[in-house]
Amino acid sequence: MFPEYRDLITKLKTTDYHFTRLFDKHNNLDQKIKNMESHIAPGTHEEIEVLKKEKLLLKDQLYSILRKASTA
Repeated sequence: MFPEYRDLITKLKTTDYHFTRLFDKHNNLDQKIKNMESHIAPGTHEEIEVLKKEKLLLKDQLYSILRKASTA
């Protein structure tokens, strides 16, 4: 996710608690969705779609933080 910001992500993960919390939540949701889609964990199609929308909102928030931090 966001390879062009790899160094900035590393920096923010050590200096910005809010960013780290969002980043970790995004990764946890991603794994949960993968597990549900692979039938490792139970989940309906509707539940998966709700989680995907939540994950996308987190990604948008992360991207916004990255853009602001890159111009600061």
